Amino acid sequence: MKEDNTKIILPHDHNENTIKLLRTKPDDDVFSVVSGTFGLISDSTRLKILWLLCHTEECVMNIAAAVGMSSPAVSHHLRILKGSGLITSKKIGKEAYYTLAKTEEADLVHKIVDSVFDMNCAD
Repeated sequence: MKEDNTKIILPHDHNENTIKLLRTKPDDDVFSVVSGTFGLISDSTRLKILWLLCHTEECVMNIAAAVGMSSPAVSHHLRILKGSGLITSKKIGKEAYYTLAKTEEADLVHKIVDSVFDMNCAD
């Protein structure tokens, strides 16, 4: 974040810290991206899948068994997560294996998952 030096005027001058903070406010598009990510992880099924994929690589059948859902239902969520760029997949034979993507956004999700569920990952 770069510091914005434009004059910020608030209706009430209660706290100079607010003006200092507003000078470092991210662009609106950053808020939009983060909001989208929060929307993805606000679904409990996707959160369970992400919790798993933050820490291992797995096939659809095992993910489905781990979250207690059918493979088609899990595949639906995996498509959404993959489309968002949070996870990736690779084919080995006839099976696809999924894992967390190696992106800044996916890394943020990993940190959130570890923090919320009080986990300490080495990676």
